[in-house]
Amino acid sequence: MKDNIGVLALKDKDKADIKVMVVAEEHHQRMAFSDTVRSCGFTLVGCMSREQLQEKPVLSDLVIDIWLIDSDFDESIVTATTVSKPATVLVGFSQAPYLNEATQYAKWQRKLAHMLELPVLIDTPVHKPNKIDTDWDYVVFLGASMGGPSAIKEFLDNLSVKLPVCILLAHHFNRTMIDTLPRILNRHNDWHCQVITSSQRLRAGKCLIAPIDKQIVCDSTGRVILLEQAWEGEYKPAIGQILKNTSDVYGSELINIIFSGMGNDGSQYLDLIQDNNSQLWAQDPSVSACPSQPQAIIDSGYCSFIGSPTALAQKLTDYIGEKANAASSH
Repeated sequence: MKDNIGVLALKDKDKADIKVMVVAEEHHQRMAFSDTVRSCGFTLVGCMSREQLQEKPVLSDLVIDIWLIDSDFDESIVTATTVSKPATVLVGFSQAPYLNEATQYAKWQRKLAHMLELPVLIDTPVHKPNKIDTDWDYVVFLGASMGGPSAIKEFLDNLSVKLPVCILLAHHFNRTMIDTLPRILNRHNDWHCQVITSSQRLRAGKCLIAPIDKQIVCDSTGRVILLEQAWEGEYKPAIGQILKNTSDVYGSELINIIFSGMGNDGSQYLDLIQDNNSQLWAQDPSVSACPSQPQAIIDSGYCSFIGSPTALAQKLTDYIGEKANAASSH
């Protein structure tokens, strides 16, 4: 449903002043909507499931220009959309391709732009499949839990900061102690480690640490976007959720390594990660303070390398060297 006068009024607004609310049931779909809205320069005021929307207070005081709804259009959504008096409400969308499927993903975004019938969207290149302003060739995602700090530190101590890699770390950690983790990891090496407190870009030589209280998503241009919503599920941050997101986005440019930890977080989407040609390695359980997390990765059958933190650092160094040599020979 569309307010034609309201839509015409949006054409005169600055893109950053156009407020968009997304309601979608699947995490992958929410991520695609979020990436599209932000790529267009609009302001994303919320991106959630229908259940999460129902838990929100009344939205009458919140300005929302556009609703994108990929969920059952039930009474709660009717009420929410009505009280916010938007210019347009779009309901029902095709499944978004994975972000590493650049051509198909761009078509999906372009279709969404045309559905909105807003020139400010249609005339804007909404997807740039090539990385922008990046100084890295590979993203290295590290997942860890109990016993992880010493393993991650040993890994970083043996990894050259000059490699063309950026590191993203998700560590189940005490919320009050998370800010101490960079000091532990930075000691005696040249890696710059920091907890993510605002949206930023992945950089070579840096290890960005996922926050405990807010979700993050990565996009195809190398941005790490901080969302104003808590992690879903038992584990915070959700290693499996980040692993799936980064694999969907970076595909064969991603190396995942699971270190010491309790539980099986990270093993939920490994068949999809395999399809994306992302690497999956694990710390040897016999040298892990808590072996269950890396063991779950190994038991999946998708793990292609197992070793100590030092051996994993050497494997990564060799892997990048082999890829560079193969590229130069063509």
